[in-house]
Amino acid sequence: MTADWEERAVRASERFEDGVARLPEDADERQRQLTRMGNAAWAAGLSFLMLGRRENAAAWLIRAADTYRESWPSAPPGSWGRPIGAMKSRLISGDPAGARGDARWALDARAADAESPIGRYAAALANLVVGEDEQAASLAATLAGTEPIPAPVTASITALAAHNERAYVAAIDELVRDFEGRTEFLEDIPVADTVLALQALAEGRGIRVPLDSPLLPPT
Repeated sequence: MTADWEERAVRASERFEDGVARLPEDADERQRQLTRMGNAAWAAGLSFLMLGRRENAAAWLIRAADTYRESWPSAPPGSWGRPIGAMKSRLISGDPAGARGDARWALDARAADAESPIGRYAAALANLVVGEDEQAASLAATLAGTEPIPAPVTASITALAAHNERAYVAAIDELVRDFEGRTEFLEDIPVADTVLALQALAEGRGIRVPLDSPLLPPT
Protein backbone atom coordinates (compact mmCIF):
# COMPACT_ATOMS: atom_id res chain seq x y z
CA MET A 1 0.00 0.00 0.00
CA THR A 2 1.50 3.36 -1.01
CA ALA A 3 0.46 6.85 -0.01
CA ASP A 4 1.60 10.38 -0.79
CA TRP A 5 2.00 11.43 2.82
CA GLU A 6 3.11 14.97 2.03
CA GLU A 7 -0.04 15.57 0.01
CA ARG A 8 -2.23 13.99 2.68
CA ALA A 9 -0.64 16.15 5.39
CA VAL A 10 -1.23 19.32 3.39
CA ARG A 11 -4.84 18.43 2.56
CA ALA A 12 -5.65 17.52 6.16
CA SER A 13 -4.09 20.67 7.62
CA GLU A 14 -6.00 22.77 5.08
CA ARG A 15 -9.26 21.06 6.08
CA PHE A 16 -8.57 21.91 9.70
CA GLU A 17 -7.81 25.57 8.97
CA ASP A 18 -10.92 25.82 6.78
CA GLY A 19 -12.96 24.45 9.67
CA VAL A 20 -11.53 27.07 12.01
CA ALA A 21 -12.55 29.81 9.59
CA ARG A 22 -16.12 28.49 9.33
CA LEU A 23 -16.84 27.42 12.91
CA PRO A 24 -20.60 27.93 13.48
CA GLU A 25 -22.25 29.40 16.56
CA ASP A 26 -25.08 26.83 16.84
CA ALA A 27 -24.01 24.30 19.50
CA ASP A 28 -24.91 21.17 17.56
CA GLU A 29 -23.42 22.35 14.29
CA ARG A 30 -20.36 23.53 16.19
CA GLN A 31 -19.70 20.15 17.84
CA ARG A 32 -20.04 18.43 14.47
CA GLN A 33 -17.61 20.86 12.88
CA LEU A 34 -15.17 20.45 15.76
CA THR A 35 -15.28 16.68 15.32
CA ARG A 36 -14.49 17.04 11.63
CA MET A 37 -11.64 19.38 12.56
CA GLY A 38 -10.35 16.88 15.12
CA ASN A 39 -10.37 14.17 12.46
CA ALA A 40 -8.49 16.46 10.07
CA ALA A 41 -5.86 17.31 12.69
CA TRP A 42 -5.51 13.60 13.48
CA ALA A 43 -5.02 12.86 9.77
CA ALA A 44 -2.38 15.58 9.49
CA GLY A 45 -0.57 14.29 12.55
CA LEU A 46 -0.41 10.70 11.33
CA SER A 47 0.64 11.83 7.86
CA PHE A 48 3.54 13.81 9.31
CA LEU A 49 4.42 10.82 11.49
CA MET A 50 4.63 8.60 8.40
CA LEU A 51 6.98 11.19 6.90
CA GLY A 52 9.21 10.91 9.96
CA ARG A 53 8.47 14.51 10.96
CA ARG A 54 7.74 13.78 14.58
CA GLU A 55 7.58 17.33 15.92
CA ASN A 56 4.98 18.30 13.32
CA ALA A 57 3.13 15.06 14.02
CA ALA A 58 3.04 15.69 17.77
CA ALA A 59 1.76 19.24 17.32
CA TRP A 60 -1.10 18.13 15.08
CA LEU A 61 -2.01 15.12 17.21
CA ILE A 62 -2.21 17.25 20.34
CA ARG A 63 -4.36 19.70 18.37
CA ALA A 64 -6.62 16.79 17.44
CA ALA A 65 -6.97 15.75 21.09
CA ASP A 66 -7.75 19.31 22.17
CA THR A 67 -10.36 19.66 19.43
CA TYR A 68 -12.07 16.38 20.29
CA ARG A 69 -12.23 17.55 23.90
CA GLU A 70 -13.68 20.91 22.86
CA SER A 71 -16.43 19.12 20.90
CA TRP A 72 -17.54 17.03 23.88
CA PRO A 73 -19.87 19.31 25.91
CA SER A 74 -22.44 19.57 23.11
CA ALA A 75 -21.91 16.06 21.72
CA PRO A 76 -24.75 13.50 21.73
CA PRO A 77 -24.70 10.97 24.60
CA GLY A 78 -22.44 8.02 23.91
CA SER A 79 -19.96 9.88 21.70
CA TRP A 80 -17.14 7.77 23.09
CA GLY A 81 -15.07 7.98 19.93
CA ARG A 82 -13.99 11.46 21.00
CA PRO A 83 -12.19 10.54 24.24
CA ILE A 84 -10.82 7.44 22.50
CA GLY A 85 -9.45 9.61 19.70
CA ALA A 86 -8.03 12.09 22.19
CA MET A 87 -6.28 9.43 24.27
CA LYS A 88 -4.83 7.69 21.23
CA SER A 89 -3.66 10.98 19.75
CA ARG A 90 -1.83 11.96 22.91
CA LEU A 91 -0.30 8.52 23.41
CA ILE A 92 1.01 8.51 19.86
CA SER A 93 2.30 12.08 20.20
CA GLY A 94 4.31 11.20 23.30
CA ASP A 95 2.16 13.20 25.75
CA PRO A 96 1.44 10.74 28.59
CA ALA A 97 0.39 13.47 31.03
CA GLY A 98 -2.16 14.77 28.53
CA ALA A 99 -3.33 11.22 27.89
CA ARG A 100 -3.94 10.76 31.61
CA GLY A 101 -6.04 13.91 31.63
CA ASP A 102 -8.15 12.61 28.75
CA ALA A 103 -8.42 9.23 30.47
CA ARG A 104 -9.86 10.91 33.55
CA TRP A 105 -12.30 12.74 31.29
CA ALA A 106 -13.55 9.39 29.93
CA LEU A 107 -13.76 7.79 33.36
CA ASP A 108 -15.48 10.81 34.94
CA ALA A 109 -18.03 10.63 32.11
CA ARG A 110 -18.77 7.07 33.32
CA ALA A 111 -17.52 5.27 30.25
CA ALA A 112 -17.14 2.14 32.38
CA ASP A 113 -20.91 2.04 32.88
CA ALA A 114 -21.72 2.40 29.19
CA GLU A 115 -24.03 -0.14 27.61
CA SER A 116 -22.13 0.09 24.33
CA PRO A 117 -18.89 -1.85 23.81
CA ILE A 118 -17.29 1.34 22.46
CA GLY A 119 -17.91 3.07 25.78
CA ARG A 120 -16.44 0.20 27.79
CA TYR A 121 -13.49 0.10 25.39
CA ALA A 122 -12.93 3.80 26.11
CA ALA A 123 -12.96 2.99 29.82
CA ALA A 124 -10.61 0.02 29.45
CA LEU A 125 -8.16 2.14 27.48
CA ALA A 126 -8.47 4.94 30.04
CA ASN A 127 -7.78 2.53 32.89
CA LEU A 128 -4.61 1.36 31.15
CA VAL A 129 -3.53 4.96 30.65
CA VAL A 130 -3.86 5.79 34.36
CA GLY A 131 -2.39 2.47 35.49
CA GLU A 132 -5.58 0.93 36.85
CA ASP A 133 -4.82 -2.40 35.26
CA GLU A 134 -7.20 -4.56 37.25
CA GLN A 135 -10.14 -2.43 36.16
CA ALA A 136 -8.87 -2.49 32.56
CA ALA A 137 -8.80 -6.29 32.62
CA SER A 138 -12.32 -6.50 34.03
CA LEU A 139 -13.66 -4.22 31.32
CA ALA A 140 -11.76 -6.05 28.59
CA ALA A 141 -13.51 -9.25 29.65
CA THR A 142 -16.84 -7.62 28.77
CA LEU A 143 -15.63 -6.84 25.25
CA ALA A 144 -14.83 -10.39 24.18
CA GLY A 145 -16.85 -11.32 21.11
CA THR A 146 -18.35 -7.86 20.64
CA GLU A 147 -18.52 -6.90 17.00
CA PRO A 148 -17.25 -3.29 17.13
CA ILE A 149 -14.04 -4.19 19.00
CA PRO A 150 -11.57 -6.40 17.09
CA ALA A 151 -10.50 -9.42 19.09
CA PRO A 152 -6.78 -8.49 18.90
CA VAL A 153 -7.56 -5.15 20.57
CA THR A 154 -9.26 -6.90 23.47
CA ALA A 155 -6.40 -9.41 23.67
CA SER A 156 -3.81 -6.62 23.67
CA ILE A 157 -5.58 -4.75 26.48
CA THR A 158 -5.88 -7.94 28.51
CA ALA A 159 -2.19 -8.77 28.01
CA LEU A 160 -1.04 -5.26 28.95
CA ALA A 161 -3.24 -5.25 32.04
CA ALA A 162 -1.59 -8.51 33.11
CA HIS A 163 1.91 -7.33 32.10
CA ASN A 164 2.07 -10.53 30.05
CA GLU A 165 4.70 -9.82 27.41
CA ARG A 166 4.31 -13.10 25.53
CA ALA A 167 0.55 -12.67 25.20
CA TYR A 168 0.99 -9.04 24.16
CA VAL A 169 3.49 -9.92 21.43
CA ALA A 170 1.02 -12.37 19.91
CA ALA A 171 -1.93 -10.00 20.25
CA ILE A 172 -0.25 -6.90 18.84
CA ASP A 173 1.14 -8.86 15.89
CA GLU A 174 -2.37 -10.10 15.15
CA LEU A 175 -3.67 -6.54 15.37
CA VAL A 176 -1.10 -5.37 12.82
CA ARG A 177 -2.29 -8.12 10.47
CA ASP A 178 -5.88 -7.06 11.13
CA PHE A 179 -5.08 -3.50 10.06
CA GLU A 180 -3.23 -4.73 6.99
CA GLY A 181 -6.36 -6.56 5.90
CA ARG A 182 -8.55 -3.46 6.06
CA THR A 183 -9.65 -1.53 3.00
CA GLU A 184 -11.22 1.46 4.75
CA PHE A 185 -9.59 3.88 7.17
CA LEU A 186 -10.77 7.02 8.95
CA GLU A 187 -10.01 10.06 6.76
CA ASP A 188 -8.46 7.65 4.23
CA ILE A 189 -5.28 7.49 6.34
CA PRO A 190 -3.88 3.94 6.17
CA VAL A 191 -2.08 3.91 9.52
CA ALA A 192 -2.43 1.37 12.34
CA ASP A 193 -3.14 4.06 14.93
CA THR A 194 -4.47 1.71 17.61
CA VAL A 195 -1.25 -0.30 17.34
CA LEU A 196 0.79 2.85 17.91
CA ALA A 197 -1.25 3.82 20.97
CA LEU A 198 -1.00 0.34 22.48
CA GLN A 199 2.73 0.26 21.79
CA ALA A 200 3.10 3.48 23.80
CA LEU A 201 1.24 1.85 26.70
CA ALA A 202 3.39 -1.26 26.36
CA GLU A 203 6.61 0.73 26.51
CA GLY A 204 5.36 2.38 29.68
CA ARG A 205 5.19 -1.10 31.16
CA GLY A 206 8.68 -2.04 29.99
CA ILE A 207 7.44 -4.10 27.04
CA ARG A 208 9.09 -3.24 23.74
CA VAL A 209 7.98 -5.11 20.64
CA PRO A 210 9.57 -4.24 17.29
CA LEU A 211 7.00 -4.21 14.50
CA ASP A 212 7.33 -3.82 10.75
CA SER A 213 4.42 -2.84 8.52
CA PRO A 214 3.67 -0.38 5.73
CA LEU A 215 0.95 0.93 8.06
CA LEU A 216 3.48 1.98 10.71
CA PRO A 217 5.90 4.92 10.62
CA PRO A 218 9.63 4.51 10.03
CA THR A 219 11.58 3.73 13.17
